[in-house]
Amino acid sequence: MTIMPIVVTGATGHLGRLTVEALLRRGTPATDIIATGRDIARIKDLADRGVTVRRADFADGDGLAEAFAGADRLLLISASVPVGERFANHRRVIDAAASAGVSLVVYTSTTHADTATTVIGATHGETERYLRDRGIPNVLLRNGWYLENYLGQLPQILRDGTVVGAAGEGRISAASRADYAEAAAVVLSTEGHSGAVYELGGDESFTLAELATAISAAAGRKVSYADLPVNDLAQALAAAGLPAELAEVLADADRGMSRGEMYTDSGHLRGLIGRPPVTLAQTLAAALKG
Repeated sequence: MTIMPIVVTGATGHLGRLTVEALLRRGTPATDIIATGRDIARIKDLADRGVTVRRADFADGDGLAEAFAGADRLLLISASVPVGERFANHRRVIDAAASAGVSLVVYTSTTHADTATTVIGATHGETERYLRDRGIPNVLLRNGWYLENYLGQLPQILRDGTVVGAAGEGRISAASRADYAEAAAVVLSTEGHSGAVYELGGDESFTLAELATAISAAAGRKVSYADLPVNDLAQALAAAGLPAELAEVLADADRGMSRGEMYTDSGHLRGLIGRPPVTLAQTLAAALKG
């Protein structure tokens, strides 16, 4: 079966861009890829390489249908908007995909979205249910936490000598954006995935205390873990400059981690990409190199 054009939403963001690059690397012709985003000037280089580039704003349902015209498969990367607006954005994308005649929607969800108790998990679960109710063939890529989520904190962690969180002894199956993108590219460009639910995460899970130990080993200096109550973590994040709503969402994510909601031992990521996912130690070594 020949796969017709593949739409990648959010191609102006990290995961979307990496997915386009993975599709190209895997041999998908540039002319069979439609890269979309709000600010297409950011992906002009993809157009220069033969990729079709179209503007797509999740808030503009009519414009989405035009952006998706002629596509066979679509990757819906969850919207990077305030949590309260996320489902409405996803619903518009799904409706537009249906109107455009897309035959398969691949959605980047989160681990255990059907049972997750976090605010983030609830929006993903709602999107999954809507996608199912619309009757569009789909694949759920339940991506775990990104290893990169911790890299931006490294300077402060090393300065303070402390990883601060509220995840207790909860284990986290994090993986790199590049590995999640590779998995998405595999699903988009090969057959046999429709209806699948993939719980994706790294092979080597860790607690935040183990994260602190790994940073200590990589950086050659002592780093410890301070486990806070969820409300205290939210206040600390807000005091560090994060918007209050985002601080509460991130603290709530740690609460979910403490309940095992970011842990999976499915092996699905390794199975899709055909190799072991990049590890925490490898990621930290690369980030601290030089």
